[in-house]
Amino acid sequence: MGKKCGFIAIVGVPNVGKSTLLNALVGIKLSIVTPKPQTTRKRVIGVRTDSDSQMIFLDTPGIIEPKYELHKIMMEYVDFALMEADLIGFMIDVTTQKDPKIVLQGEVEEKLKLTSKPLILILNKIDLLDNTKLVLPIIEDYSKLNIFKDFVPISATKLAGVDELIKVFKENLPEGEFLYDPDVLSTQNERFFVSELIREKLFSMYKDEVPYSTEVQIVEFKEREKGKWYINAEIIVEKETQKPIILGAGGNRIKRLGQSARKEIENHLGVPVYLELFVKVRKNWRNNKNMLKYFGY
Repeated sequence: MGKKCGFIAIVGVPNVGKSTLLNALVGIKLSIVTPKPQTTRKRVIGVRTDSDSQMIFLDTPGIIEPKYELHKIMMEYVDFALMEADLIGFMIDVTTQKDPKIVLQGEVEEKLKLTSKPLILILNKIDLLDNTKLVLPIIEDYSKLNIFKDFVPISATKLAGVDELIKVFKENLPEGEFLYDPDVLSTQNERFFVSELIREKLFSMYKDEVPYSTEVQIVEFKEREKGKWYINAEIIVEKETQKPIILGAGGNRIKRLGQSARKEIENHLGVPVYLELFVKVRKNWRNNKNMLKYFGY
């Protein structure tokens, strides 16, 4: 048997655990994981290379009805991933998405109708069911739709069923030579991951709406032979009123944010880092096409 290689899109509504699964499949933290939905905005590409196969994962934003220009672009990423992929893992949360009639409607139905690629249903969070056998009637209901080629129950956080999922993915991959060096784990650069790690801390430290209207821009990223690497990042907010929330009294919250993010960044880069954070107001950036382009969307 020859080698297998292909693109796999992991799609679903927000907060079903796509980023956690991507990290589990690649074996390293590539995608930000927070208990809030809609945290994945840009496509994070992870690469898993085994002796016989290479899987190139397209992580996608959760499928939503777009409210902002930003959301429209995020949904274009989903469409692009569905077009680019050789197979698609559609992921559901078995605790909240038992009924396919409710899940597969609106924007979700539109997106899945677009594709003729093999569709694998990934049933996540089975560890939260009272009994894992309760997943069987859910599989039965989804199988009646006749759109899924296979069904894999998993727990992305506990890594249960992930090996079985890898096996199913491999079976459906096209034959072909590897596209990336076996050492490559992602095609994104370090600046991208640093901005994502800061954004992850924003989501975990600040409640409610503020994180959704923030963006993180890396202004300077200086690698040094000796001494600490220097990183200067801007936290972009939409309204003047959000700036003091991020800063906190006497700048105490942004200081805590910086300390927490710096530890994560140092773990990721493996070098000591000097991190400077600034807050900038860019009014209504989520609806401004030029600004979104500037931010890399």
